[in-house]
Amino acid sequence: MNLFDAYGSGRERGAYTAAYDEMFANPATLTPRLHYKALFERLSSLSVAEFRQRVAHADATLMNQGVTFTVYNDQRGIERTIPVDLVPRIIPSNEWELLERGLKQRIYAMNLFLHDLYHDAKILTDKIIPREIIESAAHYRLAFRGVKAPQDIYVHICGTDLIRGDDGNWYVLEDNLRTPSGVSYVLENRLILGRVFPQLFAANRILPVDHYTTQLLNNLRSLSPNPKPTVALLTPGIYNSAYFEHAFLAQQMGIELVQGADLFVGSDNVCYMRTTRGPQRVDVIYRRIDDDFLDPETFRPDSSLGVRGLMRAYSAGNVALANTVGTGVADDKVIYRYVPEIIKYYLGEEAILPNVPTYCAWEEADRSYILSNLDKLVVKAANESGGYGMLVGTQATAQERALFAEKIRENPRNYLAQPVVELSTAPCFVEGQGIAPRRVDLRPYILTGPKVDQITIIPGGLTRVALKEGSYVVNSSQGGGSKDTWVIAPSRMRQSQRMGAMSQEQEL
Repeated sequence: MNLFDAYGSGRERGAYTAAYDEMFANPATLTPRLHYKALFERLSSLSVAEFRQRVAHADATLMNQGVTFTVYNDQRGIERTIPVDLVPRIIPSNEWELLERGLKQRIYAMNLFLHDLYHDAKILTDKIIPREIIESAAHYRLAFRGVKAPQDIYVHICGTDLIRGDDGNWYVLEDNLRTPSGVSYVLENRLILGRVFPQLFAANRILPVDHYTTQLLNNLRSLSPNPKPTVALLTPGIYNSAYFEHAFLAQQMGIELVQGADLFVGSDNVCYMRTTRGPQRVDVIYRRIDDDFLDPETFRPDSSLGVRGLMRAYSAGNVALANTVGTGVADDKVIYRYVPEIIKYYLGEEAILPNVPTYCAWEEADRSYILSNLDKLVVKAANESGGYGMLVGTQATAQERALFAEKIRENPRNYLAQPVVELSTAPCFVEGQGIAPRRVDLRPYILTGPKVDQITIIPGGLTRVALKEGSYVVNSSQGGGSKDTWVIAPSRMRQSQRMGAMSQEQEL
């Protein structure tokens, strides 16, 4: 049985007929897009049994290397390997150039926005964003207005979620500006695919991703005036869902992986790490703990995850944090609605990458529309993540929609809604079917530093897959998986396009 035997006919019968197909210009006839042609031909030569052997090899590698994530309240066990689909996703170089320009524009504007918000707040005075929206944001830290962030950078690491609509165009779904996760899977997926399909890499000039940790470490070190700064990654501990990533990144960068109990702040408002040789000063902390748990002296007094007095050290300029305290206000999904205005205000430019149309429940007209159209919309809570706090109206029951309607009426500031966007699909290996379409999104990872306008984006990013048939939810905690994402070097892309055009002429 060929891998693609059921793809065309199955897709015609399935729930994906309206979606843009990443691999095929015509899914029914299995006509690949030019940038997928070589990959399609290689995979078409494999049987289902041969591909399954490679899947087994990849799964064993993931387990042996401890590439896992944690799902809380799961009776099957809290730790598991993240499903990795071995059919890579390819983004043409011209599309990647557009995405890169749009993402750099977006994060540059967001850093300017956060600096302004925590200093002069001109954007509020000029009424570009309603003041009450900012002041009621769960992660706005009024106490840190006027506190200087090193190099005026607030967001050092960002993961922005992108989707491709049924029109083939790219849209920003949301920004992750607090403690974005998932980049370790980008790096591991590349290594795994290289092991199980080395021929694919020999035949394609794929832009590398392995420089991510080197760039991140350089950026973190630049946050300290110390010529040889001590950098540490602060983790909540082994029971956190992303603990593998914390350990992986610390190991790759050669920095200390610490928990709150490993650090303390002295009477001099300097942060120290406990070592067998005595206290060692820590200059930069890559924190993977949200603000609320960072310092029981300033935030939640019941937190045992953070470091007492850390905010004193931070405010005194004795330790740098990545990302900076207070970035969560820009992570608020209601603020997302205003990002095009933010870009226009600070840069004088139109947004290169558009948002998905968004309705904010705090506005009376929008709220009325949302409540009248819950069966057609996706409703999201302002500060939830991982696929939680969300209603997909087209798939919800009448009872679920009624429950969400009450939540919206009780706290309209906390909810927004968007139309259901038909996510693009990519071919995935499905046991018992061979290759079948599944919905995907894309999370590129963006690094800022050592200056606010110096921005690095690793080519591709994390393609997340809704592995459940018909599902729109790509989050790993909700049954999603991931793919390696390729950006082909431009010269090879142009050569491939020329060869494809010549081939088409010969066929004519």
